[in-house]
Amino acid sequence: MNDESADFDVIILGAGAAGLSAGRVVEAARLAFVILEARQRVGGRAFTQTVEGFALDHGCAWLHSGDRNPFTRVAAELGFSVDRSPTRWGAQDFDPSFSDEDRRGARAASERFFASVETADLSGGDFAAARLLEPGNRFNAIVEAQCAYINGDGPDKVSVLDWRRYEDSGVNWRLERGYGALVAAFGAGLPVRLGAQATRVDHSGARIVVETPRGRLSARALIVTLPASLIAQEAPSFHPALRGKSAAAAGLPLGAANKLTLAGDPADLPPEGHFLGDPFAGRTGAWRTRPFGLPLIEGYFGGDLARELEAGGESAFLDFARGELSRIFGARFAQRLRVVGATAWTNDPFSRGAYSYASPGCADNRAKLAAPVDGRIFFAGEACSIGSFSTAHGAYETGRAAARGAIAALKAKGAPRP
Repeated sequence: MNDESADFDVIILGAGAAGLSAGRVVEAARLAFVILEARQRVGGRAFTQTVEGFALDHGCAWLHSGDRNPFTRVAAELGFSVDRSPTRWGAQDFDPSFSDEDRRGARAASERFFASVETADLSGGDFAAARLLEPGNRFNAIVEAQCAYINGDGPDKVSVLDWRRYEDSGVNWRLERGYGALVAAFGAGLPVRLGAQATRVDHSGARIVVETPRGRLSARALIVTLPASLIAQEAPSFHPALRGKSAAAAGLPLGAANKLTLAGDPADLPPEGHFLGDPFAGRTGAWRTRPFGLPLIEGYFGGDLARELEAGGESAFLDFARGELSRIFGARFAQRLRVVGATAWTNDPFSRGAYSYASPGCADNRAKLAAPVDGRIFFAGEACSIGSFSTAHGAYETGRAAARGAIAALKAKGAPRP
């Protein structure tokens, strides 16, 4: 690959689901384009890594709204089998201390909270979801933990209006070979330059100039698919500055969500078991035993707990896991477990978080972030999706929309390539 300056019709920043889907649309239009990716791999926050022979999804793992998720079709086209087994996210297996009465009470409290998100009176304006918690309800901790898993932060930080706008069919499927592996396969063959982080974008002239450590490139149109966290921190910097974009992105912070995968001696556990480490604590992991029948245990952490464990490193994850799992399975079992994989999305310099939620009063920032600039700078990514934010398919759909907008703008201008 040549690192010298080059001119294109379209430059795409980011080789995640949004950037790759945009690339496929631009490719079909037979325009000259390149995708610039800061990482040494494609996929962005979709990342499957094979560790000890196991395919571990460090990022997105579920085909949310699988019955209408475009990646379900992509999976079929690329030969990836889809596991359509129902989820067991609400189950509390292996925990005799959590009585049947408590299980019913927790389920009812959760259902009432989620229903209240859909029916809340917003005539006085948007507000944080924490206001919908029932005062004094002993199951509020479970609801807070669920909010952290879903949004990456607690209900005190999350917009009710934004949450309500999320469109969920309730169908969630999985890919044994990995969602990240599917996204990478989807992008195979596209002109992606790895290790090419955009540091500066100059759109003051007739052509847009993008500077990277590997050289300077120019284009007639630019599609930005970077996480909202980077745009909020003006990375890359735009000249002239796009203050409206950084302000919009600041209202769409990326929450914290991390995964821990353990191996040891879980073969005697039933496959696809699910439980909260402590169903009466907001700071707890959501655990799954033997996913796909594999001899593993997966833990999922959200919000402040995810940040704290990430800051403490692998040892902090393992200590916390052993504490929670010893309550369920005993100390001897927990001590035999070892870490196979642990994620750290908050400290990833190219994401700085897991996925976006809107702060109270900022639900409309998604449309503001997605709006084109000067008919030649277009934006995409999960944070730009009004109804499918925080998902790979939301990123995919916005990438295609941004690419179609760029193509239409170029055709309208009719300017030839230099």
